[in-house]
Amino acid sequence: MKRADTRPKGGGTQDNQTQTTAAHDEALKAVQGGGATEQPGESGAAAAQPESVEQLQQQLADAKQEVLRAHAELDNFRKRKQREMDQELKYASLPLMRDLVSVLDNLQRAAEAARNDQASLESLRNGVEMVIQQFVSVLAKYGCHGIEAVGADFDPNVHEAISHIPSEEHEAGKVIQEVAPGYRLHERVVRPSNVVVSSGPPEDAQKGEAK
Repeated sequence: MKRADTRPKGGGTQDNQTQTTAAHDEALKAVQGGGATEQPGESGAAAAQPESVEQLQQQLADAKQEVLRAHAELDNFRKRKQREMDQELKYASLPLMRDLVSVLDNLQRAAEAARNDQASLESLRNGVEMVIQQFVSVLAKYGCHGIEAVGADFDPNVHEAISHIPSEEHEAGKVIQEVAPGYRLHERVVRPSNVVVSSGPPEDAQKGEAK
């Protein structure tokens, strides 16, 4: 009994080679075709890139202009505020001047009354005292008050001693006389009080007390 021949025939081998070659050609065409389709995209990206750079340059230029405008506006704002502050400082004493000219008016009236032969000394004195009270009221209105002196302890921060004298009635360090009044504006001293300060009892009195 003869065995069946299982080897492929020559025609089948050629068909397989033909199919392999055809598949290879199709794959090569596909690769070449894909490369050809990517080239237009690459050229489009290259063409779009200069446009993006121009846009960025324009945005940068616009941003610089905005910064310059903001800087100019800030500089103008500072100058305007400085002018306003200068004006406020220049005329800060205007309310005080208005009150002081009223005091001056009364002083002038008192001087005019003194020139009148019929004016009595008492009426002139009363007029001057009224002006003094008005002046003190104006000072108090703006926070300026007199400094306590006579009978107070000597304080070098608000008092200026022009002399020291012994006193049997006042202990050492007490202000016994005010030569010129002092004033303070709120918490600051405008002018210290010129005062005479007690140096304590005389030596004779101290010796008598010691005995």
